[in-house]
Amino acid sequence: MQLGELIRRFRTQANDKIEPYFNEEADVKDWLNDAVNEACIRGRLVHESQNNDVCKITVFIGSSCYQLHDSLYELTRIWFQPSDGAKGQCLSLMSAELLDHYYDGENWRVMKGKPEHIIQDDTGVRLVPIPTMDGEIQLEGYRTTIDVMVDDTDTPVDLHKLHHPYLIEWALHKAFSVPDTEFFDPNRAQIAEAKFTEYFGDRPDSDLRRITREDIPHTVMPFMP
Repeated sequence: MQLGELIRRFRTQANDKIEPYFNEEADVKDWLNDAVNEACIRGRLVHESQNNDVCKITVFIGSSCYQLHDSLYELTRIWFQPSDGAKGQCLSLMSAELLDHYYDGENWRVMKGKPEHIIQDDTGVRLVPIPTMDGEIQLEGYRTTIDVMVDDTDTPVDLHKLHHPYLIEWALHKAFSVPDTEFFDPNRAQIAEAKFTEYFGDRPDSDLRRITREDIPHTVMPFMP
């Protein structure tokens, strides 16, 4: 579905069909683009493994911290490939607390060598140990959209066409949520948000997304009857 059609349907469902409109077109476009990203995150709809701009990061000797692509929010596979042709390996996604436990008293923050682990924060990653070789991080993971809709002929290219009509519910939710306007209607805003959530799911907590990917050591505890 093209952006122009999404906007037309929004105005019909919102009863905002007569100019001058209550909702500026620029705002409606923003809400629909936000809806695409919300859908991607809630439904984990776009798994990226091919786009080099998203999936590959050049690594330099002595540099452990690198920026992730803006669209990438959850990593599912992390591979380190040395530039010298040596054998690469998967990196385990860990937290600082888990690394403290893993290295049991050693100061992993200053250790140098071939990377074995990786820490993900909100916008970047940190290699552990600090690399003593050049190389490349090769990533796979879930991302939001890269192509923002601007023109009426643009489409939500990352989403299947069956999802498109439900994007309008998020735009309706945002439109009815703007305070101090004639359009403000918290009840209709809540209904629209509920419809969007029913289709795409709840938004997951960012900490939970990361924790579920971290390699947590498991301990077998004895059980006495």
